Amino acid sequence: QVQLVESGGGLVQAGGSLRLSCAASGRTYSSYDMGWFRQAPGKEREFVAAIRWSGSTDYADSVKGRFTVSRDNTKNTAYLQMNSLKPEDTAVYYCAARWSSTVRGIKGAVFYDYWGQGTQVTVSS
Repeated sequence: QVQLVESGGGLVQAGGSLRLSCAASGRTYSSYDMGWFRQAPGKEREFVAAIRWSGSTDYADSVKGRFTVSRDNTKNTAYLQMNSLKPEDTAVYYCAARWSSTVRGIKGAVFYDYWGQGTQVTVSS
């Protein structure tokens, strides 16, 4: 069983930055793919970014060039650095984990086994 705890959310003005952290329990963290998703009020949960166990990354088109996903396996922690934030980035952000896979798509929420509780990010205009 893996437990995920997000932190780092908050209120920021448009153009500002935030860094989200996702701390994971478990001794096999380095074998997990880690994903970030977000859900705005009245909308479905959507993929934001992911980093595989190998370190390769994927991003949603809407955040490319602004967000950076990374991980520190020595700290069992994944990060989402968010720059040039826009009001439309406002949402609850979730981190997710799964055993590494080359078969299951990296962008589908259904392919992740463990989820954090979420952290609110609010971007004011």
